Amino acid sequence: MQIIKRHIGTDNFDQYRAEAALTAALLHDVGHGPFSHSFETIGKRLDLKYAKHEDVSDEIIQNTEVAAILDEYHPGMSIQVANIIGAKTPADIYSAVVSSQFDADRLDYMQRDRLMSGTQHSEIDLTWLIANLEIDSVPFGVGEEKVGEVETFVLSSKAIYAAETYVVGLFQLYPTVYFHKATRSAEKVFFHLFERALRLSTEGNADQVGLSGLNPIAMFAENPDSLANALQLDDSVVWGSLNEIGASKDASISQLAIMLKERKLPKAIDLRASVMNELGKSAPQEVIEKAILLSRTALEDWATEQEAEIPPIWIDSTQRIPYKEFQEDTGPLNQILIRQNGNLVDLKEVSAIVEAIRPFRLDRAYIPFPTDDLKALVNDIIKAKSKEVKGE
Repeated sequence: MQIIKRHIGTDNFDQYRAEAALTAALLHDVGHGPFSHSFETIGKRLDLKYAKHEDVSDEIIQNTEVAAILDEYHPGMSIQVANIIGAKTPADIYSAVVSSQFDADRLDYMQRDRLMSGTQHSEIDLTWLIANLEIDSVPFGVGEEKVGEVETFVLSSKAIYAAETYVVGLFQLYPTVYFHKATRSAEKVFFHLFERALRLSTEGNADQVGLSGLNPIAMFAENPDSLANALQLDDSVVWGSLNEIGASKDASISQLAIMLKERKLPKAIDLRASVMNELGKSAPQEVIEKAILLSRTALEDWATEQEAEIPPIWIDSTQRIPYKEFQEDTGPLNQILIRQNGNLVDLKEVSAIVEAIRPFRLDRAYIPFPTDDLKALVNDIIKAKSKEVKGE
């Protein structure tokens, strides 16, 4: 905020808005449940309101003792903070600190996750980036029609390589940490374990899960619309409950709990690598992508047809785009702009490296309870679909 104040001047600086943005930066993840986004995926599957961290954050900030503290400091502060967090795009330069392609959240977790995971990737020159952070006005509008100007953060030309390292470093965290096969495997085990546990509980079969009625997970399953119950859940509750769940009467839940507790995770079958091996590295990209899609779809269809309590094959497919190009619906506040020769240009226009990076894609299959027949089935489907595409 000192950078904003220095560049726009004390008279134009909105102290209240700045404090609301700083508070939003501190509180924006306060509503995350155990295992973060994995728990959120379960909530979406079962339509559980308080598994969505945005809803939980909003409730905490506006309707708990947090709201009282914020509003005592400044009337209406809780609503301001909630609005900044809930906005899909940054509304002004203050909220851009909280959410953009170059925001406080990313700058924080890149360094923290690097430390906690032990990886040597994603090292950035934070000091130099901050030292070269400036503010300028950029036009915005709809289509070709200019509506006005908005102030946004920009970097001086001296920080091009530091910005480049920032984008590449963040991108590298995905294949090496967030999308690592072991990470994703553990998330899949957690998802299927707790999705079934919560489903059984909400269907009146809580006794099969193996948890006492006072366990926070059991209390949440009994009444998932209670904010108090949602706030009792965290990682330590999950880890501490695995022994109990491991003794569950439900064989699938018991196996998955033991699997997660003892870190005996399902091995990944890399569909993308397998297809490329079948088609050859010289195969056109569109042919490779089609074979992957057909293989993935066939495996998903087969797994669904089995109507098993826990699907016998889990498909994992996602991608990470290294740098998002300008879009009108996100606006200029979401871009990383470089001041070069008196003009403001998008980082992608001045960095050959950022321009050249292609999205990271993963397509994997996991077999939670492996057998030779299941492994053969996956390989046979990959071969068949690759052959099908090759013959077209």
